Amino acid sequence: MTTLQLTPLPAGALLKRYAATGAYTDCYGAELPGAFTLADFMAAFYTSPVFKVERWLLSRLPRFRATDREAVLLARGELAAFSAWTVEAREPQQALLAAGRTRSWLMVSPSPTHRGVTALYFGSAVLPRKRGGLGWQFTALLGFHKLYSRWLLGSALKRMIRTHAKG
Repeated sequence: MTTLQLTPLPAGALLKRYAATGAYTDCYGAELPGAFTLADFMAAFYTSPVFKVERWLLSRLPRFRATDREAVLLARGELAAFSAWTVEAREPQQALLAAGRTRSWLMVSPSPTHRGVTALYFGSAVLPRKRGGLGWQFTALLGFHKLYSRWLLGSALKRMIRTHAKG
């Protein structure tokens, strides 16, 4: 499996709009052999075993319940809201979702270095509070956030590999 790594935001990334505003931003990337679409990536991401734990926790609140079918509809661009997230912006190769002060971003593109390989990116932003700063809670959980981001992307990649092998 491809190595996940912290990487700079690629050119044209929708998440860049937050990078210069005092928000925390990050970007993790990996490459997979084959041609994958944003819909493939989003469906795998939001139906992955790791993300399903987050969905289960959020489903304790009735308005944040979400199903695999809804995840697929979101991935296809047929839903504008999913659990706690709403689509803030979407282009053919990337999507930016908002939930409160957080943003989640997914992007696919042909690998800049390998033919027949898709580059997959997952990033997030945490916007500063109105009073300024990100807050001690975010700072205290930053290590977990970074680890969790890698788990999320890794889980989606494994799901994509399994799905691609079946197809």
